[in-house]
Amino acid sequence: MRVVDVRPVLVVLAGALVWAVAPPAPVQAGPTPGDDVEIELVQAADDATVSVLLGVGADVAPESVEQLALQVDGRVVEAVVEPVVAGAVERTTVLALDVSRSMRGAPVAAAREAALLFLETVPDDVRVGLVTFAGSVRQPVAPTTDRDAVAEALAQIALGAGTRLHDGVARAALATGSGGARSVLLLSDGRDRGSRLDVTRAAAAVAGTAAGIDAVALEQRPRDRRLLAELVQEAGGTVVDAEDESALSGLFAAEADALERQVLLSFTRPADVGDEVTLAVLDPASPGAPLDSALVSLGSAPVPPAAVPPAATTVGRTAFLLGLAGLGLGLLVVTAVALGAARGPTRAQSQLAAYLGTAPSESAGSGLKASAVGLTDRLVRPDLEQRVARRLAGAGLEITVAEWLLLRAGLVLAPAALGLALGGPVLLVLGLAAGAVLPELWLRRKHSKRLAAFGAQLAETLSLVAGGLSAGLSVAQAIDTVVREGQEPMAGELRRALSEHRLGVGIEEALDSVGERMGSDDFAWVVMAIRIQREVGGNLAELLTTVSETLREREFLRRQVRTLSAEGRLSAWILGCLPVGMFVFLLLTRGEFVRPLYTTGVGLVLLALAGLLLALGSFTMSRMVKVEV
Repeated sequence: MRVVDVRPVLVVLAGALVWAVAPPAPVQAGPTPGDDVEIELVQAADDATVSVLLGVGADVAPESVEQLALQVDGRVVEAVVEPVVAGAVERTTVLALDVSRSMRGAPVAAAREAALLFLETVPDDVRVGLVTFAGSVRQPVAPTTDRDAVAEALAQIALGAGTRLHDGVARAALATGSGGARSVLLLSDGRDRGSRLDVTRAAAAVAGTAAGIDAVALEQRPRDRRLLAELVQEAGGTVVDAEDESALSGLFAAEADALERQVLLSFTRPADVGDEVTLAVLDPASPGAPLDSALVSLGSAPVPPAAVPPAATTVGRTAFLLGLAGLGLGLLVVTAVALGAARGPTRAQSQLAAYLGTAPSESAGSGLKASAVGLTDRLVRPDLEQRVARRLAGAGLEITVAEWLLLRAGLVLAPAALGLALGGPVLLVLGLAAGAVLPELWLRRKHSKRLAAFGAQLAETLSLVAGGLSAGLSVAQAIDTVVREGQEPMAGELRRALSEHRLGVGIEEALDSVGERMGSDDFAWVVMAIRIQREVGGNLAELLTTVSETLREREFLRRQVRTLSAEGRLSAWILGCLPVGMFVFLLLTRGEFVRPLYTTGVGLVLLALAGLLLALGSFTMSRMVKVEV
């Protein structure tokens, strides 16, 4: 019987079996597509342009980057691939460095050298900030493009006890800001000690800022490495191990190089896509799965501004027409009163003026002005007419009470109507207030200036009258000398007193009317002294000389006090007018800022309270700077 040797067969079978069950030999494969290209930022502009910032790995060839395509909701759109230039996308990186005492010696020196290398190699448009943490968290430099400022802060790093890692990471993420591509480059050699935030809260704080984190673990123990990875991974970041200090420079340079390799894809947003779309980056040379994809929000599609009809106004048509009509009526009244021509004086008026030594007055005339003045004159009560006439005479205005009141009505109506036509009810109220208050203030100002000039001339006038009395003239003759040689307003007031005296009024009563008309207490005392002297006798010239010297001293003291209180009075005017002026300015330029003050209940209460406090403050300051002499 033939024996067959089966050992070679068994060897072959055993070899085949080993080949079948053994794992295949590793094949040198390229990098995973999702790790080479990553969507890092999506920005949508108002002009429907969308910019996509891509992070490109070191293994991707430049010619492959130029062929990248973009897909929006499954539809390929035309996109432009270009390098990131300054201003196209805001990029920010914050260096978060561990400066605990465990970093003393070579580690902190290597960290400083690696950070300086990062500053030298990072693109110029990237803003770089610095946050350090040990027993406390500090931010020596806010994100800036000034590399020298960051380098100077790195040179001044001081070590301390403790490692508030969680607080430092949260502070660094917050320091990146709220816009553009933002990232944190973290370096630590240990776990957290002393932070107010735990891992979960710190990771949530970082995730809320939407800033990416890349961490470098320097010679960390496995447990510390796991804790750091838990913090960073929950925030969507990565951790890289550095075996020793010499590896830090290479890792920081790699981070700077990653920023240098970023590219920008720009495309025009399709008009039919929604607020949220799925973006996918494709490589046309290698069809299949996308290199990276993300669900992003582009916001609402830009809507072209609606055309405003040319006839649109800020108020209703009826109110606008009423405003224009009121404006025209007010201007007509003002023009008729201020510029209306009057007839010449009558013969009787000319003869009376020649006897009194005054200029002839004009007749009331006829026409619109005469009718308006006559109607106003019939409506004015006698007591009101007397008070207004005294104030007009004291101010030196040669118009009647009816004309002044008619002018006031026009000045109230015209700005109110103009405010209604331009800005609605608010400007209507402001126009009414301005028309009612400003003419009154102008009249008081004119009267006070005339009174001040009258008081300044009083001492010199009494000296002239005393000189005339010493020369043998009567009181009326001495006053007539002052009228012929004096200046306004003294000469005009005394001329009127002489005219009344020639018509039969006593000289004391005529002078009393001057003091009452001008509101001058000093002149009233002078008249009282004249009356007493005429009753009891004595040397009137000597009396007037004494009174003149007293008034001259008082006027000198009054002017000195006015000079010393000028700053206070100016401050009172500025502080009183500034709030009202700012309110009117904002109402005319940025009305939406102050609109809640007069359209809401709370705003009206605040406005009323502000007006009350302003009035109280103005009154208090006016009393403080007013000194009676």
